[in-house]
Amino acid sequence: MTQAPARSRSPRGRHDREIIALAVPAFGALVAEPLFVMADSAIVGHLGTAQLAGLGVASALLTTAVSVFVFLAYATTAAVSRRVGADDLQSAIRQGMDGIWLALLLGAAVIAVVLPTAPFLADLFGASDTAAPYAITYLRISSLGIPAMLVVLAATGVLRGLQDTRTPLYVAVAGFVANAALNAGLVYGAGLGIAGSAWGTVIAQCGMAAVYLVVVVRGARRHGASLRPDLAGIRASAQAGVPLLVRTLSLRAILMITTAVAARLGDADIAAHQIVLSLWSLLAFALDAIAIAGQAIIGRYLGAGDDRGARDVCRRMVGWGIAVGVVLGVLVVITRPAFLPLFTGDATVKDSALPALVVVALSQPVCGVVYVLDGVLMGAGDGPYLARAMLLTLAVFTPVALLVPTLGGGLTALWAAMALMMTVRLVTLWVRTRSGRWVVTGATR
Repeated sequence: MTQAPARSRSPRGRHDREIIALAVPAFGALVAEPLFVMADSAIVGHLGTAQLAGLGVASALLTTAVSVFVFLAYATTAAVSRRVGADDLQSAIRQGMDGIWLALLLGAAVIAVVLPTAPFLADLFGASDTAAPYAITYLRISSLGIPAMLVVLAATGVLRGLQDTRTPLYVAVAGFVANAALNAGLVYGAGLGIAGSAWGTVIAQCGMAAVYLVVVVRGARRHGASLRPDLAGIRASAQAGVPLLVRTLSLRAILMITTAVAARLGDADIAAHQIVLSLWSLLAFALDAIAIAGQAIIGRYLGAGDDRGARDVCRRMVGWGIAVGVVLGVLVVITRPAFLPLFTGDATVKDSALPALVVVALSQPVCGVVYVLDGVLMGAGDGPYLARAMLLTLAVFTPVALLVPTLGGGLTALWAAMALMMTVRLVTLWVRTRSGRWVVTGATR
């Protein structure tokens, strides 16, 4: 476990090594996560169209439910890394256990809501009469794995705070392999159909959670940290997570508004939008990996009382964000002709997607800085400001996006509105970073 950083003759080189060591494994773990859904889709798709449609509805619901609680990872990373910087590993792991207990409580609450309301939720998300039974089956069974999914989020935050992103990578890869094998065996070998796919995912997620718990429990015993639930600590974890929850819900609202507007533009535009959005999400994984490194490193420096080190690494990470954003943007422009045929042969869809992809490419340097500064402020525990900034961004973006069908410009204009949204985020985050108000040292903020 990493101690407070020491000064060296080459701080830039040291920062680069720290960023790479944390960001590269984090990127691998992030990419492994959507592979769960892809594996399920590939296996269930051979059962029939209705089954695949039901899986699509249920997966969208589950993904939304879990992503709302991503603050379990973010808030835990910030809290644990501060205590690591303060050289208080016992308290760091104790804080991590509070996050895990909170994850279990939230997971139980989600199960209590989803099980009885599964038919209503499937209908709300537009499942057809033929797909609805499969969506309900998958949703009810998979919801049993939500506590494990949330534990994985919280425990991942613990390890990131401890400056360990390799273990989450190994667990994510092993989980993907186990999920694929279990799905194939239960769907076809055992003849359970879509229920087998759901059970395979639940078992894989529980296995991942078990591995994380073993790692955290060993650390707790090594450093004498209590494993018992502490109500005050759980409440503190929840309070730290509320602003990040507001931030996440605001971001989800932006994505939902974008998709709703794209649907009003016509079938070709919504099809093209899904292609562009899938690429935008993939690019976000690379940039989010740098943000994750920022959360862990910034929290550690501030916990160690090294405000100068925190500012230095912040500046260095901004450089990384710009550089990676430029590279990603160039790759998007170069690979557009080869990328689009992988998704569609419809010339109208391609014509709609091509200029939108140019907008995505041009906005990547801005996105790079946004993700980095977002991670920096999360690592500093500056959640309340992030919540306010995202609400402001939502307020600016919504009317602009809703005017796109009226003013014209099609999908390109809609993605220009998305670029505007990222620019607003950049301004709000840059202002906060420049103010220095995020720099609060000590084991707790």
